[in-house]
Amino acid sequence: MRILALSSVLLLAVSGAAMAADEPSHTVLFSEGDIEIREYASMIVAEVEVSGDREDAGGRGFRPLADFIFGNNAPRQSIDMTAPVTTSRGQSIDMTAPVTSTPAGNDNWTVAFIMPAEWTMETLPRPNNPAINIREVAEHQMAVVKYRGRRNASVIERNEAELVAWMQANGYEASGDTVYASYSPPWTPLPFRRHEIQIPIIIN
Repeated sequence: MRILALSSVLLLAVSGAAMAADEPSHTVLFSEGDIEIREYASMIVAEVEVSGDREDAGGRGFRPLADFIFGNNAPRQSIDMTAPVTTSRGQSIDMTAPVTSTPAGNDNWTVAFIMPAEWTMETLPRPNNPAINIREVAEHQMAVVKYRGRRNASVIERNEAELVAWMQANGYEASGDTVYASYSPPWTPLPFRRHEIQIPIIIN
């Protein structure tokens, strides 16, 4: 998956928030090289469904979500941006309320922004765009592989295959669909761009 470059105006608007983006709270339960098993605290996400191939889904989903956090909401309040921006194909994680999920179908994707931890479902501004959905995600565990640099289809497939093979060799089963996460704004030099493949699991 590759988030397409946005217009120069949007890039300028994003720059202040994205460069200092917070990341969701989690605990690393196990680490081996670039692979981790993590436990995430509950979180709130804003998400939008888009159609098309994985290559440009991130770009199309990014725009309305950025519009929401920059103030297209009630009461027109800015929301700090966090990382990563995620793209997924199916409902990935059990949740407590209407998270990063996508309806069935090969060409449907969900792009999600994770909301800063200080917001609750009661206090978070409501999006004016009805296409944006707000959901709360329960605590959950993820198997993760980290990588840097390019994020084209072959790189994604190679890293996802590595993670799946590691999970199978170590007795972990997927409990949902793969999540593709990107932590770096588009202007980050290519070798330093951070990405992850995340697969939800259940630890007994």
